[in-house]
Amino acid sequence: MGVINIFLTADIADTIEELEHDGTRFVFARLYPDGPRQLLEGPMWAFIDWVMDDLAGLEMCRRLRADARTADAHVTMVLENDDIDDRRRALRAGADDYMIGPLDRRTVLDRVLALQSHQQRRHSAQRLEVGELAIDMAALQARWAGRPIQLRPNEFRLLRFFAENPNQVLSRAELIAGLGKLEPPIDERTVDVWVGRLRRALRTAGADSPLRTVRSLGYVYDVV
Repeated sequence: MGVINIFLTADIADTIEELEHDGTRFVFARLYPDGPRQLLEGPMWAFIDWVMDDLAGLEMCRRLRADARTADAHVTMVLENDDIDDRRRALRAGADDYMIGPLDRRTVLDRVLALQSHQQRRHSAQRLEVGELAIDMAALQARWAGRPIQLRPNEFRLLRFFAENPNQVLSRAELIAGLGKLEPPIDERTVDVWVGRLRRALRTAGADSPLRTVRSLGYVYDVV
């Protein structure tokens, strides 16, 4: 079953339950100023409020476009009024379209369903490059300096999550949540096993230990 990630800066993000429709699961989550806090398993839609508590909607849009994880997301700016100048500013900041708020579950789903097939085509070609590491999302293949990295599905997803959050210390709890493995609960020490396998695979491919342990805190993927 495919997954569509729908992120909203509005408070309703915390109250909308996920939906299964025509072989696709639509998952809702809150969008924070620093971007998504979990691994994206499929196309992403972002609905950004024009006015936010701690960040302007225009700046949020610019951050999404500058972030490799979310650069290809379909971004809708949610305006307070149908003002032509606001519309133009939203599009110049990188929004794909706009709509007038406030939002509800139906209006969000209507917008996503109308554009779903187009966004899937954009996402299918997604590629992530961080230093010597290249990850092909469509082929589920990772390479280090051109050499294939032999990974199990879980280690591939873990590497992708690290690559999408480089130079950041990620706790074991954050890694579990980021990979969507909260249910059933997983012992945090299981993360150490995942990281150990990933390190061995990277070494075999010629990588010089980009994964660093930060004592008592977690792990960080170092990118020079």
